[in-house]
Amino acid sequence: MLLTILGEYVLGSNPGVWQETLVDALGALDYQPQAARQALTRSVAAGWLQKERHGRRARVSLSAETEEMLRTGSERIYGFGKAPEWDGGWLLVLLRVPEERRDVRHQLRTRLAWAGFGSLGGGLWITPHVDRESELTDLSVDGTAAEMLSFRAGLGEVGEPERVITAAWDLDAVADAYSSFISRFARLRPKSLEAVFRAQTLLVHEWRKFPFLDPDLPELMLPKGWARTRAYALFMDRHAQWQDGAQEYFRSLEERTPLSTRA
Repeated sequence: MLLTILGEYVLGSNPGVWQETLVDALGALDYQPQAARQALTRSVAAGWLQKERHGRRARVSLSAETEEMLRTGSERIYGFGKAPEWDGGWLLVLLRVPEERRDVRHQLRTRLAWAGFGSLGGGLWITPHVDRESELTDLSVDGTAAEMLSFRAGLGEVGEPERVITAAWDLDAVADAYSSFISRFARLRPKSLEAVFRAQTLLVHEWRKFPFLDPDLPELMLPKGWARTRAYALFMDRHAQWQDGAQEYFRSLEERTPLSTRA
């Protein structure tokens, strides 16, 4: 949730925000102040955030790495949901990681899922997004711990593509997630600025999960009545409706006296 707030309200802000602004923002989302401060402390320790003291107050800004990560993520999140064009090509990746290096395996699987890959088992991953091969070249992995080899291919005449798609991706689970998203946000009508901020932040937080869940397959591979288009239209509509109010509420947190200076 902190990453969602940083990407939606802090990205592009120079020189950052007051630490207590983020604590109050998380508080509006039902996080206790202690938990919020712990999250900020861990983020600073991990190098995600930078902190500069101003007397009893602290100014928090994004590290260069976090800013780039959030900017790249925002491009994927807000561009996700449009039906992609497809020329019939497939990108396959063969991944081999020693059993004891579970940390490396988790890192690579997360990156592959984010890029729209599905697993066919045996270390073989597949996606129709051939253009995303470049997203894998910057993975900082010890060559002795893992091996990755990519192939470009097209479908032949043997077998049923539908069975491969079913094996690689759980589209039923994705369809359920879209239905839940539509049901939750279609009927939401926030009134106060705080409620608008909460609705907008939760909207983005839930939508940013779909690039991991949904491989963004071309329409011809999808079941009839696929809900991605409706969910995308709802996301864009609600985001536009709530944008100004949510930003105004966050600015109000930044402008008022920080908690740490109150009597």
